[in-house]
Amino acid sequence: MPNHPPEMNRRFYKWFNHNYILLICSLLFLFILIAFLAPIFMKIEWERPARIIYQIYSVFCHQLAFRSWFLFGEQPYYPRTLAGLSGRVTYESTTGDDQLNLMFACNFVGNEHLGYKVALCQRDIAIYGSLLICGIVFQLTGRKSNPLPWYLWVLIGLVPLGWDGISQFGGLKIDFLSWLPARESTPLLRTVTGILFGSSTAFFIFPLMEENMHSSIALSSDGM
Repeated sequence: MPNHPPEMNRRFYKWFNHNYILLICSLLFLFILIAFLAPIFMKIEWERPARIIYQIYSVFCHQLAFRSWFLFGEQPYYPRTLAGLSGRVTYESTTGDDQLNLMFACNFVGNEHLGYKVALCQRDIAIYGSLLICGIVFQLTGRKSNPLPWYLWVLIGLVPLGWDGISQFGGLKIDFLSWLPARESTPLLRTVTGILFGSSTAFFIFPLMEENMHSSIALSSDGM
């Protein structure tokens, strides 16, 4: 009898090698899309499925309202007063949360007047969105780029992200972090640092995955 499993494995490896970037991009697209469905569902009064999305996505993101985008409201975001953004209605003035209750900020999804927040924060949308775009670019350009050197990934991706994120800890009114200077980032900085991290990670990881994929196919072919 013919030995079908090795042939099936070879075909699977070939198919997966050809399509794995598209699969990753499809998952990223769905992940981002569903995050935007939460405020859409709230708007059309499908509250139960919206709440389910918020609950599931809380595993992946802090969902702090003052660091999130809002849809269908008077502003696309509601920054804290500490961010120092003039001309914007602040989070404190819209919610009355002057003492910064972090649990309340995580659970607050908005209302008809303010709009409803996306289930991922501003920085996470920038990270996953740039991963998606760079994955598409990597696929369309033949998946032939060399991996970004690790030190450039650290310098371009991790350092700005770490500085902007960690430097905000002092402004969260957490007792053991009260010695840090109070600071709050802005939607622009979160977006820029998210894009830098997401894009540098994509061009660091995707070429490495491509190299490993070719190596795996070569080994599987030799074994068959």
